Formats: sequence, structure tokens, C-alpha cells
Amino acid sequence: MKRKGVTALTADCHMHMVLDGYDWKNAIARHKAKPDDAFIHKALQTYRDMGITYLRDGGDRWGVGKRARELAHHYGITYRTPLAPLCLAGHYGAFIGQIYQNLKEYAHLVVSTREQGGDFIKIMISGLMDFDHFGVLTESGLSPDLIRELIHIAHEEGFSVMAHANGARTVEAAADAGVDSIEHGAYLDKDALAAMKDMGVIWVPTLSTVGNLRGKGRFSEPDVEKILDSALKNVNTFAAMGGLIAPGTDAGAWAVPHGNITEEALLAQAGVTAEQWNKGISAIQKNF
Repeated sequence: MKRKGVTALTADCHMHMVLDGYDWKNAIARHKAKPDDAFIHKALQTYRDMGITYLRDGGDRWGVGKRARELAHHYGITYRTPLAPLCLAGHYGAFIGQIYQNLKEYAHLVVSTREQGGDFIKIMISGLMDFDHFGVLTESGLSPDLIRELIHIAHEEGFSVMAHANGARTVEAAADAGVDSIEHGAYLDKDALAAMKDMGVIWVPTLSTVGNLRGKGRFSEPDVEKILDSALKNVNTFAAMGGLIAPGTDAGAWAVPHGNITEEALLAQAGVTAEQWNKGISAIQKNF
């Protein structure tokens, strides 16, 4: 029997050190003057105690992930960060990322990420799930042509690309453009799943972000259950297709504090085996 808090997973391929799983505004305020080393040390200790040896951060513009990368080796953890996610002005992600107005500004940020030692590029190309309304996103995705250019520019600079993406057509467009990983991926269909499989895209479905909302009373319980059921079915289908699936909790998101261990159970519920998620982890480690 496993000790409490210990998971069979050896990696969390999507987390946010800047956030704490409780209150995003207060969490960010904690680090605005400078990264809070005490908080970072505590979180890294938690991951080490869980048996986690690899962390891939979703990024922030205050340097918290970068500081965590500097400290992670003391805990036997390999840490990767894009520095800050890159967000088109007027679209989701402005609260945590760096903003660009056009492709010229985006290209400048990509070069800046390389100069500052970022490990990969993260792009924000869709909204979030509306947890009170099944099937609804807070905003539609960017155009396929823009998505293709964003990925192309980052690849030209030698970066792998992590994409925050929900919605079948947005994910399909990103897969067709050669994105390296899809994060979240709500409301996919057979064409989007096939595109990811055919292009060798790694999917990090972050099931905990939905599963941990159950019973919290913050959102519509029937809709949360429908969203989770939809995600589990799509993950099951993708796993059966032989697609690459990697575990990521989205730790720091609401109701997902650092050290949360529900992702393993949710992946297993979706029919993902340890062999499959370890293959996904290996693919993430190779590409990011």
C-alpha cells in the first residue's frame, strides 16, 4: 500500500508554481515584489516527498517558475519553464502572461524567451471551460492561420511549443500546425483526436482541474459531471488509439493545490495505464 500523498506518477507535466490552488489573486500578490522562496521550497519539498522527479511549469511573468528551476536541483527535481506564457492582447491569459499585439511583437517575445533562458514556448490559443455550462468555452480559439504562425515562429527559434487549447477545431488546428503538446483539450471530437495522434502530439488533459471541482459547490454540479465524463471518454479513446498522454495536474489552479494526487486515479479511471503515462512522460522529457 502506498503511503498517503505518494503517487505512482514520477512527473507533473503541467503545474504553476506561482499559484497555490486557493486564491489566484492572493497567490500572485505573494510573489509580485519577488518570488517567495519559502513558498517555493515548501512546494518542491512536497513534490519530492511524493516521488516526483520532473516538473513542467505553465509559466508566469514574475519569474516564479524561473526561480523554482534554480532551486529544484536541491530536491532532485528536473524543472522546466517557458518563463511566461505568451498571450494575444484581449484574449485569455493576460492575468499571468506576457501580451503581444501582433506577430512582430510575438516574435520579439520568443527571441527574448531564448535570451532569458526559457526552456520552451507556451502559447494561449483558447479560452477556458465554462464550468456552469457544459460544452461552452469562455471564448473561442484563435484562427488556424494565426495558430500556425505562432507555432512556426517558435519552432524556427528552436523551441518546442506547449499550447493551452480547448475546443475541437482549435486543437485540430494546433495539431495540424505541429504543436508539441496540448494542455487541457476540452470538448474534442474524433477529428481532433486523430489529428493529435497522427502528428504525434502529446496530450496533457489535466483531469484534476475538473475532477477536483466535484462537491465543492462553486459551480453547477451536473455540468461539472458532464464535463468530466466528456474528458474521461476522450482520454479513453485517445489512449485506445495509442496516442501520447502525459500526466499534469495544473497544480495551482483552483481546488488543485501543490501535492494533489487525484490525477493518477483519474487517468486510471479513463483507462490510461502506467505504461502509457510513462511513455507520455518520456516524450515530454525528450521534447521539453
